[in-house]
Amino acid sequence: MPGTAAPIVCNYLDVAGSATGSLLPTGNVRDIVDGVEITCIDNGMPVVVMRARDLGISGYESPKELDANKEFKAKVESIRLQIGPRMNLGDVKKKVVPKMSVIAPARAGGHVCTRTLIPHDTHAAIGVLGAVSVATACILPGSVTAGIATVPEGPIKQMSVEHPTGEFSVTLEVGGTREQPRVQKAGLLRTARLIMRGEVLVPAAIWDGR
Repeated sequence: MPGTAAPIVCNYLDVAGSATGSLLPTGNVRDIVDGVEITCIDNGMPVVVMRARDLGISGYESPKELDANKEFKAKVESIRLQIGPRMNLGDVKKKVVPKMSVIAPARAGGHVCTRTLIPHDTHAAIGVLGAVSVATACILPGSVTAGIATVPEGPIKQMSVEHPTGEFSVTLEVGGTREQPRVQKAGLLRTARLIMRGEVLVPAAIWDGR
């Protein structure tokens, strides 16, 4: 639920390559399609991460503005169709994966700002595991997030992924080395609150044994 409520952390283990077989399904931390540098990543959800500036946008547009930008959407779809087979997803023309996430520097106190297309419409927020994959891309040396995303120090990284209607908090427990980090556990902060309480009236006869 949106707003302030009781925090619930949902942890995900061993989700790397869940759909494509590898954290970096193309075998590269960066690829180039149609002259645009991208990072293809699958840490629970196959995502193609792209810099907004490389697509001629700021990355802060509303979903409505992006959906009206036909040139932008055509560029993104061309990249999606070409990279899908290289991500071990086959022909993705009629599939909703990979998700296409455009990034820009955070401007609301987070660590990276996103706009995500699933697959052709701009999401009002960002998917749960899509946020995990984007956050994971941010910690990988050499990814397209370099110089855009900010990454906390230490083995436990609290990442705030901004999206059009707010932000998604992702916690990454990272092992390995600085040059080759490995995500050991991904946690997602969700919230919940009580919305209903019921009472059942039990006849006294049941307790009296009659």
